Amino acid sequence: MKFEKDHLCSACEQGKIPRKHHKFKMAFASNKPLYLLHMDLYGPMRIKSINEKRYVLVVVDDYSRYTWVFFLHSKDKASEVIISFIKKTQVNLQFQVQHVRTNNGMEFKNKTLVKFFDEVGISQQFFAARTPQQNGVVERKNRTLVEATRTMLTFLNNFLLQERHTKSFNYPQTF
Repeated sequence: MKFEKDHLCSACEQGKIPRKHHKFKMAFASNKPLYLLHMDLYGPMRIKSINEKRYVLVVVDDYSRYTWVFFLHSKDKASEVIISFIKKTQVNLQFQVQHVRTNNGMEFKNKTLVKFFDEVGISQQFFAARTPQQNGVVERKNRTLVEATRTMLTFLNNFLLQERHTKSFNYPQTF
């Protein structure tokens, strides 16, 4: 018995088209710290931090994969945090930032940052909107951070529940 391929209508064919894969490109490897920084801002988060902050700015050094995380009240604070971070880090590590890779978000394309980057000689590299594959370094780090946070919160809740349970048995009862 031989099976024939079923005929699909054009709507079915379009509906079953997978998203096109991004071909792996030989990535440029930084040869010193701070040569290339990957940045991403995500939020607003559903749950605020202890200090009522809902946005997270993640910066990853391409050379070492060292990661800095900044919590922000709003997106418009990103510029001043980035400028302060770059100035302090360049002084402390004695290396110059050459390139910054970000998405096309307005928090990275504003006049303040463009002016600062021009003054200090940093080139900005933007990738297309809604394509995290193009800035996979920081997107992967975001995922790792979110998973680690979830794990810690789950552990903390379990710990607090066990502590409360233990406390209820050890607490002196009076009648």
